[in-house]
Amino acid sequence: MNNIKNKILVLSGKGGVGKTTIAVNLALSLAISGKKTGILDVDIHGPNVPKMLGLDAAKIQSVGDLVLPVEHQSSLKVMSFGFMINEKDPVIWRGPMKHNLIKQFIENVDWGELDYLVIDFPPGTGDEQISAAQLLEKITCAVIVSTPQKVAILDSVKAIGFCRKMGIPLCGMIENMSGGMFGQGTIMKIAVENGIPYLGSLAMDGRISESGDSGEPFVSGKSGVSDSFNEMVKKIAFSCKDDRK
Repeated sequence: MNNIKNKILVLSGKGGVGKTTIAVNLALSLAISGKKTGILDVDIHGPNVPKMLGLDAAKIQSVGDLVLPVEHQSSLKVMSFGFMINEKDPVIWRGPMKHNLIKQFIENVDWGELDYLVIDFPPGTGDEQISAAQLLEKITCAVIVSTPQKVAILDSVKAIGFCRKMGIPLCGMIENMSGGMFGQGTIMKIAVENGIPYLGSLAMDGRISESGDSGEPFVSGKSGVSDSFNEMVKKIAFSCKDDRK
């Protein structure tokens, strides 16, 4: 991974808050802007990145000891456990097996030269998160995704603590599924209280989930949603050394 300029973690304290949606659209937005970008899906129990990019039928190939990432039509390079298993099969693995798989993803994938590698982290703050963070080394920054629900907020605070204990800089927080039944504005409050940049919010919008299900991420189209998200991407990119002038 010596040829990767910036490694950006996308993580959440709990599942179901739209972390993978944010990771996929962040990576695709960077790729569309002309940056050499990859996305690494280390969410072993929920490897949904291939489906969200319309790559669920793709297969990985290898050259010698190296594995080649699948390439999206946008030139985004993609690696996920989802390419290796049947999507209906559960992954019933103990910690050491997951650690070894993450280690292979980090050490044996031929990414080439990248401006950005976006890493879709598993939710929570347990064993596989520690393994991935330690194996990745020199992480540029992390983006924490949360909904405004109270239970999600409690876990997002744990994610902040995880990053700080692991020495991972925080480039910001995103409030997903904002408004309606979940309320709004609470993630901005948490960000301010913890001295973390607030990147913005995405409203509860059926078109966002539909875009992921169809394999056509919302950022690839022109809409108010994609415009506001691209502004968040600019803030994240500015936090990285590659785009800080």
